[in-house]
Amino acid sequence: SPARLPSIICMTCTAAAPLSLALLPSANAQTAPAPAGGKLTGDVLRIGVLTDLSGTYADISGKGAVEAVKMAVEDFGGKMFGKTIEVVAADHQNKADVGAAKAREWFDIGGVDMINHLANSGVALAVAGLAKEKKRHVIVNNASNMGVTNAQCSPYTVHYTYDAWSLANGTGRTVVEQGGDTWFFLTVDFAFGHGLEQQVGDIVRANKGRVLGAARHPLGASDFASFVLQAQASKAKIIGIASTGADAVNAIKAANEFGATKNQKLAALLLWINDVHSLGLPVAQGMLLTNAWYWDMNDETRAFAKRFMQRVGNMPNMAHAGDYSSTLHYLKAVQAAGSDDPDAVSEQMRKMPINDMFAKNGTIRPDGRMVHDMYLWEVKTPAESKYAWDYLKLVKTIPAAQAFMPLEQSSCYLVKKG
Repeated sequence: SPARLPSIICMTCTAAAPLSLALLPSANAQTAPAPAGGKLTGDVLRIGVLTDLSGTYADISGKGAVEAVKMAVEDFGGKMFGKTIEVVAADHQNKADVGAAKAREWFDIGGVDMINHLANSGVALAVAGLAKEKKRHVIVNNASNMGVTNAQCSPYTVHYTYDAWSLANGTGRTVVEQGGDTWFFLTVDFAFGHGLEQQVGDIVRANKGRVLGAARHPLGASDFASFVLQAQASKAKIIGIASTGADAVNAIKAANEFGATKNQKLAALLLWINDVHSLGLPVAQGMLLTNAWYWDMNDETRAFAKRFMQRVGNMPNMAHAGDYSSTLHYLKAVQAAGSDDPDAVSEQMRKMPINDMFAKNGTIRPDGRMVHDMYLWEVKTPAESKYAWDYLKLVKTIPAAQAFMPLEQSSCYLVKKG
């Protein structure tokens, strides 16, 4: 049976006692092992998965993120130029300083070549800044803040799965176009929530709507009563949920319990398949969400999801699919470069198109934004759902050229202004 994540995942592993999950080729390998002949620093290629293993975002990140990266390594063949590919993992506790300290340790003494996942925008921004300093690769798959491809951009950082602009452009714009022209936000009080509120607020105002206010709650809030009451008092047509994971689930449940949904509509700005599962269709039905990927899209996505389910026990979400795809893309770039030299690998990552079960004709722009189609989904009613995890129906496809902020609007220093 497939190996499960060991119980020795640690937060404080040191150089004297490194966490190493050496991987063997998978029976389901889809990519031929890389040939020998290239060069690796220290004769090993090491990938770090920095994620939330125990907190608010553990359900949408956590063990699934680690397993998705391991699956990509296994499918690549488990070795690079005849040398072992290793995966290490750590819990950043949703604290930017903890995440940055672990990333620095990995880069300075742990021999980590690339860090993936990075749930939590504060952590992602801190680690992206460190990647620029250390000239090591970082791939962000579970954070939305636009600073990743703006103020903290570098040749070594890629924002892969989604960002705040794509979410606002998908869910936010559609809700406004449907008449939801007054908004009040329930916002988690850190970089992710602030950025999402700002992006959606800009969309609302650009379409002649109004933002009537916001109530900001701490990460991992247990009581949403006062925040929901403020939203009700605003009489806004739309309550925008500018949070995700357990926070979003609890906010939505509270809004239903306090009767806010009788006269106001909820717009969850980053809702996951895991959240729909937690809420249940009777509560979540009819909600719109913008996601980059859904497990039941086609035969390729279903095949990946089946393998993931066997290892993790639940269906993968878009970040898990992004973890897999981006890891495989990175490995192919190292192979094409003939070494793990960061600059050579960066060049290859931006040259090579991405065609896999996550994205077709995906490309990485100079600012590090991976551009691909996004999708607007509606949560099915209980009557529409025919089997386990059959939760979403497609409303529209947002083409890659429209899904993300135009390159000319980027403030990244790598973007040449005309």
